[in-house]
Amino acid sequence: MTSPSKETDGPRSTLVIACGALAREFLAVKSANGWDHMEVTCLPAIWHNYPQKIPDGIRRKIRANRAKYDEILVLYGDCGTGGLLDEVLAEEGVERIDGPHCYSFFAGADIFDRMQEEEIGTFYLTDFLVRHFDRFVIKGLKLDRYPQLLPMYFGNYKRVMFLVQFPDPVLERKAEEAAARLGLPLQVHYTGLAGVERFLETGRAGA
Repeated sequence: MTSPSKETDGPRSTLVIACGALAREFLAVKSANGWDHMEVTCLPAIWHNYPQKIPDGIRRKIRANRAKYDEILVLYGDCGTGGLLDEVLAEEGVERIDGPHCYSFFAGADIFDRMQEEEIGTFYLTDFLVRHFDRFVIKGLKLDRYPQLLPMYFGNYKRVMFLVQFPDPVLERKAEEAAARLGLPLQVHYTGLAGVERFLETGRAGA
């Protein structure tokens, strides 16, 4: 998405509208590449529990910032919006990262699809979800108040897959504890941030 032309010699100013769960990852990629022309604004990560809020929330962010930047990118998967987010982005002329959710674009679509084919009953964790497991999983599903609901939510799962963005033994131990609370075995896959980095490269078009 392009705002009215601005004559500059440097990279085009770019706003990335991101899920709050991806802010750390965006900042890491920005810092590693020296992309000082990029800024980020985030919507609440908890909206993943209320995906109906995401499309209009992103539309408001786009319209509030359209005149301030040369380029706007969206760091969101479909994230349970049932295609409504893509409809908004098509109307607004803005691109988002490919993939239905962050698990797919962290792991890479082909690898994620293989994981699903290998075991469809996989519950995925990212660095963010491990850090905030109590808030987003235990309390988010009200398992702190109604632990008897655990089998209803997780009875059909066979494993937990921890998709690691930043290797950290402390976080891996927390992932082990999280999997144990769900009564599931843990597997770990290191993803890094290549998928996010490739997408953000598009924001350098015209640099």
